[in-house]
Amino acid sequence: MTASIDILEDAFTRIRDTVRRAAGGLDPDDLTARVDSEANTIAWLVWHLTRVQDDHIAEVAGTEQVWTAGGWEQRFVLPFDPDATGYGQSAAEVAQVAGPGVTSESLVGYHEAVYAATVAYLRSLAGPDARNALDRVVDENWDPPVTLAVRLVSVISDDLQHAGQASFVRGLLQRR
Repeated sequence: MTASIDILEDAFTRIRDTVRRAAGGLDPDDLTARVDSEANTIAWLVWHLTRVQDDHIAEVAGTEQVWTAGGWEQRFVLPFDPDATGYGQSAAEVAQVAGPGVTSESLVGYHEAVYAATVAYLRSLAGPDARNALDRVVDENWDPPVTLAVRLVSVISDDLQHAGQASFVRGLLQRR
């Protein structure tokens, strides 16, 4: 593999590890606890960061999202359109990431499946043409246009922030 791909894979592995620590083994009450009435829950944070990663990786890879292809949409039973990622959702919608399908196991399991798809995609880019692949423009709606490398770093940044927030909420819950 090339160094760039190795670094990207390492970053996504760190996100996976943080998600496991943040959501692993929690009961439904802790997953949906809010530090105030407008705050995001651990369940929503992990679902959202995973949905964004799934959406963005599937788009650049030209594949179906794990959310639908892997049956996760049916397992979670959320009242959203299948393409919802949580972006721009209200506090009331955040509260809807709950219920019998939203468990520690389902959140971590969905993230594991998206992580596996992400790593498979990254590894498909490895080799002598990796640099060219990362320089490919994937979104011309911005100035400058967004390359694959920039899109992946953006996902990593967003995911790490949300995984850190979930970890912070878990720490607060453990100290209550």
